[in-house]
Amino acid sequence: MPTAPNGVQASSLAARWIKSRHSNAEGNCVEVAALDGGGIAMRNSRDPEGPALVYTSAEVAAFLAGAKDGEFDHLL
Repeated sequence: MPTAPNGVQASSLAARWIKSRHSNAEGNCVEVAALDGGGIAMRNSRDPEGPALVYTSAEVAAFLAGAKDGEFDHLL
């Protein structure tokens, strides 16, 4: 289980944030960071001081597998 709680201020995490190379100049970006203890944090790049959502690596792996399989394509 991640040690940081959901909603923690993203800028308070000692993390290296990564943005997708598919991000664009309009600020449509989500950034992710690996956390000590195995958690993965996500934040809105337009609000780096705002809240971060924190997931386990298993939760992110399940989401990525679904995205790769096209399970969320209907949302776009």
